[in-house]
Amino acid sequence: MASPVSTERSGAPSLSETAAASATNPAADSDAQRDARYANPFAPPEELEPDTQAHPRSLFGEILDWMLAPLLLLWPMSIAVTYLVAKSIANGPFDRALEADAYVLARQIQPVNGVAELRLPDATRDFLRADNVDSVFFQVLGTRGELVGGDRDMPLPHEDDRPQPGIVEFRDDVLRGNDIRVAYTTVDLPGLAPGRDPGSTQPVLVQVAETLDKRSQLANDIIKGVILPQFVILPLAIVLVWFGLSRGLAPLHALQSNMRTRRPDDLSPLEAGHAPPEIAPLVTSFNDLLTRLEQNMEFQKRFIADAAHQMKTPLAGLRMQAEFALRQDVSTEVQRSLEQIATSSEHAARLVTQLLALARAENRATGQIFSCVELTALARLAVRDWVQAALAKRMDIGYEEPPFPVEVEGNVVMLREMLSNLIDNAIRYTPPGGRITVRVRTDEHDLDLVHLEVEDTGLGIPPAERERVVERFYRILGREGDGSGLGLAIVKEIAAMHGGTLSIEDHVYQESPRLAGTLVRVSLQRVFPPKDKP
Repeated sequence: MASPVSTERSGAPSLSETAAASATNPAADSDAQRDARYANPFAPPEELEPDTQAHPRSLFGEILDWMLAPLLLLWPMSIAVTYLVAKSIANGPFDRALEADAYVLARQIQPVNGVAELRLPDATRDFLRADNVDSVFFQVLGTRGELVGGDRDMPLPHEDDRPQPGIVEFRDDVLRGNDIRVAYTTVDLPGLAPGRDPGSTQPVLVQVAETLDKRSQLANDIIKGVILPQFVILPLAIVLVWFGLSRGLAPLHALQSNMRTRRPDDLSPLEAGHAPPEIAPLVTSFNDLLTRLEQNMEFQKRFIADAAHQMKTPLAGLRMQAEFALRQDVSTEVQRSLEQIATSSEHAARLVTQLLALARAENRATGQIFSCVELTALARLAVRDWVQAALAKRMDIGYEEPPFPVEVEGNVVMLREMLSNLIDNAIRYTPPGGRITVRVRTDEHDLDLVHLEVEDTGLGIPPAERERVVERFYRILGREGDGSGLGLAIVKEIAAMHGGTLSIEDHVYQESPRLAGTLVRVSLQRVFPPKDKP
């Protein structure tokens, strides 16, 4: 009978499967939207698709754009309005002068037998024509439209646009291809010739015009006087907007600096009372997050402590029972099995201890309390704890320290765990009869550094393996020893938690020239008492 074919397979679901799952399971779609909201809380609702790749913009740039874009848009509009206003201002005085010329010309019209006659003295004619910039034109048309005086080809106003006698009006027109400004009025004659039909006559038309050169020059001067300062004011305004916006966002930078300079174990709430009202809700929400994070860390610390107790107690009981059974009269095979059980339980207990230490070291924000620690005294106590283990392997373990106390800022428990792992590694991987030295010394070139060194007369660590031996569960092939491959990984994590560095070097003993030995150095920042600071 054929066996059923398994449809189970590993890996992430395909896009078609995801689409089908979303169509058949609305909850999956809501979960995807929720994940998108958590990933990008500032995105508008229409962009909250699971596959959306948001490109967040700078808040500073966003505000700057919305402030400068209208300013740059209004600038050309300001230039256009300024040009119209400048033309209006420039037309004022010249229109008044043109109006005066029209009145002067109208007064020179006299009726002669009911016919208009222009009696224009030569001085007045020269005055009308006296302009070294613009060309001046005038025209007088009689009651029947005949030319009484002036330029024949001047354009005429529309019949409906002729003003009342004594009123001067203005219009723009073109004469001989040039733009002109025309002032025109009408004049009523006192009487008509006998027998003439009044309906066949009209008021005398008087027109005075000039080109626009002076007006354009004055308008350009006005525009230059207004626009040119704007070329200085606009960049200055942009700089002031930039400066004002930077000052306005200063509380955000202060909040960022406060958060960056905090220690990883500092979960105290931020000062929401001093925050601007606009970011006070953000600070409050962040404080709530810190509170929940602190609770989570407390739960994790409690779990680690409970796990250590629950796992180490049975292993210790198993080892005790195995050692108790070894005291009884049993066969050789049973004795060998009991010895293996005792040894395995001891190794398991050590592995559990190291795993828990690694978990505490990797989680650097678990509320570890940092204080001023005297490293020399701590190293002396750690060496004393491992003297019996070293003597059991016929090893010479020694300790060297400077003649003065050396202090660092850190967690006593984690530093003690780091030292224990360094000494334990040296004992495990050094042949019997070897030599181990634990040393605390200050740096010769940098007084702010203190070095914690553990050196041995073992086989040493090849340079090619030194980057990998700090990885978890990595062991060099062919090396004897019952370690788990976690010792240096724990040391690296604890050193990083304290802002230190880990280095591995060779050390050659004069009495053991065939053994390269290993020198493991942890460099930490030294803390000086206020009165002893150099």
